[in-house]
Amino acid sequence: MLRSLLTRAAVPAVCLGLLWGAAPAHAGTPATARPVSSAAWADRATSTYRALQSHLYEGSEASGLYLEHTPRQATDQAHSYLWPFREAAQAAVDMQELPRTGKDFAADAAQRFDTMERYAGPTGYQSYLPAPLGAGGDVYYDDNAVVALSQLDQYEATGDRTLLGRAEQAVPVVSRAWDDDTSKACPGGMDWYDSPSNSIRATNVTALSAQLAARLYERTHNRSYLDKAEQWYGWVYSCMRKAPGLYVNDRGDDGSTNETLWTYNSGAMIGTATALYRGTGDATYLDKAVADAQGSLAHWTEGTRLHDQPAVFNAFYFKDLLDLDRVRPDAAYLQAMSAYADSTYRTNRDATTGLFRFQASGGGDYDPQAPAGTLHQSAMVQIFATLADATRKSHRSQ
Repeated sequence: MLRSLLTRAAVPAVCLGLLWGAAPAHAGTPATARPVSSAAWADRATSTYRALQSHLYEGSEASGLYLEHTPRQATDQAHSYLWPFREAAQAAVDMQELPRTGKDFAADAAQRFDTMERYAGPTGYQSYLPAPLGAGGDVYYDDNAVVALSQLDQYEATGDRTLLGRAEQAVPVVSRAWDDDTSKACPGGMDWYDSPSNSIRATNVTALSAQLAARLYERTHNRSYLDKAEQWYGWVYSCMRKAPGLYVNDRGDDGSTNETLWTYNSGAMIGTATALYRGTGDATYLDKAVADAQGSLAHWTEGTRLHDQPAVFNAFYFKDLLDLDRVRPDAAYLQAMSAYADSTYRTNRDATTGLFRFQASGGGDYDPQAPAGTLHQSAMVQIFATLADATRKSHRSQ
């Protein structure tokens, strides 16, 4: 959720930067995508990944970690928080799927998952590096869910069962987040982070954890994963759904509701329902996934809504749409992703460095004074790499 953008990863401070003259004052997402070939998406993914590695990766001599921003900001830690690192790891996973050149990124992806263990603590992955590299941080349950989803992606790409085991180890971690206080409005839901001061039950934690459990059930057929996935998905669907595909951000323990909408909350529920359909064969889940996909796409493609969302949230959303597309094809999903990606490439990229610059929110118009960050640079790598693979497969099926 955006609150995590503002607390775990420091808000970008104003800094001097190069003004890319081609960036317009305001850039919305076009209604239709310009034709872009699989090879062109692969080229964009590769150049964006190289910019990430050149400007934000600290190298093996610095423990294989990343910077939070470039240039480094006064409020930045020595290294990035866990969430940006996870996105860099996911970027390497997705680069492995590039047509022809994917194998060139296998070593990078493997290294990312070894390095990720530096964030591990006794009760889960910590938001910042524990000793000796840092002072540690809280255990955020959404962080742990998305780390496990990446571990599962890498397992599926490589067959490395160590990563499947790590993904399974996240289930008892996120299970601790479930709130079983029946006196609260809409009982259930998952706490955002592991602390007595937590006061909200968050859509993102609950939906992402449900998605993890549903995908693990597909791989292991462990009934306990299915039970958890259905319980967690059911709470979000019953308590947080504002309209088809649109889920409010969180419920406060005081009964208040944060009505903010984010693309990745839409995506996580689409991805969970899709995985539950694949795992159970229950067409009710497929119907829910399709309804949420159609409803959310109608909302998010209106005006500049996609453009204004954080790039990293859009990466989650589009991947979940394409996951559904593999089960129930709809050309609108790939078209919307392509339109957003092409527009953002043309309007938010610094042509001199290959780095993407956004507003402090991580979305919106190009800001020449904003630092580039590992979080959203990695998101754009993921989007381009996913499009290279999806466009190739789409052309083959035609």
